[in-house]
Amino acid sequence: MTTTEPAQAQAQAQAQAESVRTRARPAPGQGLTWSLRGRGPDDVPVLADAGPPLGRPAGPATGRGVRVCVVDSGVERDHPLVGPPAGSWVVVKDGESGGITVEPTTTGDTCGHGTACAGIIRRTAPECEIHSVRVLGERFSGTGDILMAGLRWAVEQRFDVVNLSLSTTRTRFAQELHSLADSAYFARTVIVASAHNTPVESFPWRFASVISVGSHQEDDPELHLYNPDPPVEFFGPGQNVTVPWLGGRTIRTTGNSFATPYVAGLCARVLSAHPRMTAFQLKNALYLSAANVRHAPRPSSTPASSTPAGDTRDDSEN
Repeated sequence: MTTTEPAQAQAQAQAQAESVRTRARPAPGQGLTWSLRGRGPDDVPVLADAGPPLGRPAGPATGRGVRVCVVDSGVERDHPLVGPPAGSWVVVKDGESGGITVEPTTTGDTCGHGTACAGIIRRTAPECEIHSVRVLGERFSGTGDILMAGLRWAVEQRFDVVNLSLSTTRTRFAQELHSLADSAYFARTVIVASAHNTPVESFPWRFASVISVGSHQEDDPELHLYNPDPPVEFFGPGQNVTVPWLGGRTIRTTGNSFATPYVAGLCARVLSAHPRMTAFQLKNALYLSAANVRHAPRPSSTPASSTPAGDTRDDSEN
């Protein structure tokens, strides 16, 4: 009879408890298929989830079983409105070699921003599992390469939702961020990214493969809106929001940063009830459930004559 060390036993138990959603999806960059030749529909079965009617789960949805990663300034470990994070890491850059690593940490939050975002997620999806990756230092400072490393690590860990209430204006990181956002999208890791608070170009919220969020000025803390004039796609409550802060305190603050975790929490709630939903289904659920989206009744039938005829062509090379 063999014995297992406590840490190994815990790791084994955690592996066995992985959700259906996590087990079903491929790792980023694997399973590329350029065409489907020599195989038919029965060779590529997909177990799908139609999602909630009009984007809202029918029953209680609390985020249970959904892993949310806050890529930010860290999370205060004992804040009563957040609770201890399930895991905490920090991105470290070696001063001599320039090498960047992601390491476990117990340092918590450096400036309060990450704790505020985690608290909004906790309030919105109270039973989700919150993890933290620290990429910001004191005074909300950070660099593009540290952001890239932290976000890439979060995508590689296959978290269900990644909250990114920050962005970079450095265009030299845009292409790499775009590629990473697409990898996350295809791997069913949903990146919820904050738009810049001022009208400047920044990334990755500009990319269609993420869910981009700005703030509205309505008083309803449970209200989100769809933007009919993107690139910002959704608006959440981000004006005078009460959020947890350092030292177990709360403050009132304003910004797109604090609308973003509300939408991330909504994603966690929907996924807890419908774990097989894809990233594009989840974005559609947010669209359908937005307060300003009206649902017109479907016509009972469409006359054949109302569909205009048109030319067809084959644009393929083969």
